[in-house]
Formats: sequence, C-alpha cells, structure tokens
Amino acid sequence: MWLVVYMTTKLPVRQQTDESIQEQLCSFGARLKELRLRRGWTMQELAARSGLSKAFLSRLESGGRQASIAAALTLSRVFDVSLASLFESRPMVQSCVIVRAADSVERSTNGLKYVPLSEAGRFFNLQPLRIKVSPSRRGNEHYRHDGEEWVYVLSGGLTLSLAGAMYDLEPGDAAHFESRLPHRLIARGDREAEVLLVASPVSSPPINLNLLNQHRAIPAFGLLPLPKRKAIVAASRPKKFPAKINLKKYQR
Repeated sequence: MWLVVYMTTKLPVRQQTDESIQEQLCSFGARLKELRLRRGWTMQELAARSGLSKAFLSRLESGGRQASIAAALTLSRVFDVSLASLFESRPMVQSCVIVRAADSVERSTNGLKYVPLSEAGRFFNLQPLRIKVSPSRRGNEHYRHDGEEWVYVLSGGLTLSLAGAMYDLEPGDAAHFESRLPHRLIARGDREAEVLLVASPVSSPPINLNLLNQHRAIPAFGLLPLPKRKAIVAASRPKKFPAKINLKKYQR
C-alpha cells in the first residue's frame, strides 16, 4: 500500500511538466500579441511583414501552436527584439491607471502639443489625449492609419479636414470617424484649439489600402481589435454635415 501511495505522488510530475510547457506557450503568445498591438499592427499586417500565415500567427497568440525556431527567429527580426525577450512573461495588468495632473508632461509632434491621459496603452485599446492645435501649424499634410478616432472640442474653433470634406467644430461639438480616411486637425481664427481625442488605433483589416501604410500624426501606444464601422461625425450644427447622415441619432 505504501508503494502505491509513493507512486501516485510521483506520477503528476509529467502533468506538471506539460502544464509548465503550456504556460510557456501562453506566455509566448501573450508576448507576441503585446508586441503586435503596441506597434498598432493587425494580424494581417504581421502576416504580411513576417511571411507567416494569419492562421498560424493566430494559433501562436492563443497558445494553441508551438513556434518553430525559424518562426521565432523571424518574429524577433520583424519586431526587432531579442529571441529571449519573446519568451518573457507578460507583467500583470493593472485594473485601474490614474494619471495625475501634476505628472502630465506635454509633448510636441507634427505641429501638435499633446498630453497622454493614460499610460496603459500596452494593455488597453483606447488612446486618450488632450491636444492643442496651433493656428500657425504649418503644412497641409493629412494622416491615415488603421482604427477610429473621436474628437471633442474643449475651446477654440477647430476644422476637421476628412477625406476632402471640411467640418467646422465649436466647443461642445464632437466628431467620430474612421482614421483610415485622410484627416487633419486645423485651428480656426487666431487662437489655438484644445480638444480631447480618443483613438482606438487598431480595428478591422484595411480595405483598398496598403496594409503597411500607417501614417500617424501622434504615435500609437496601445490597442485591441475593434469591429469595422462606418464613419460617423457628430456636431451641434447640422449644416456642416452631409445630408445623408441622421444627425439626431448622434447629437448629445
């Protein structure tokens, strides 16, 4: 009887080994997904960059497939990270991230001043920003990239240039649009416009756009896939919007 007891205490070692391997696979998959989302790439984009199939990459991320040495080396090259870093365990996700006003640091890029309102972009799918648009912003460059954006005007006058159309927004007005469409924020008048912008940098695969064409005014810092949806623009002055949009549905 004692022999039986001894043997039953030793048998789970194989099971523990299998569980350890599965945890390592899940860790690799979570790390792979984190790296992909931090760069704002869809699964289809990663497949195009790496030459690996979308189905294979999906199974790697879910932990359902073990990466070969060749695949792991390819992915480390694509992400420009060491092979060992692909197997690092993902840190615990914070359930709530607080950004204190005293800790906010204003940054500048492409003629915009902005303050990130969250530092958890590597885990969450929203990228909230407070942006100041100068009336002396130079150039007429438009940007387009995967995802969607929501803009709310806090002060000043703002013009949203979107896919050849111009939408004038005042304080209290908001716009929600597909960021795959060429877009640019323009301050009207002689004072800067201050806005809240919430971006979800990754959504469904691009349609009729180069998969690798990601041109952003502000770098993305986070992101989970969202369903494809049509461009929606909401504001308090209907005359600025195309007649075919049901404004009552989107007015607050």
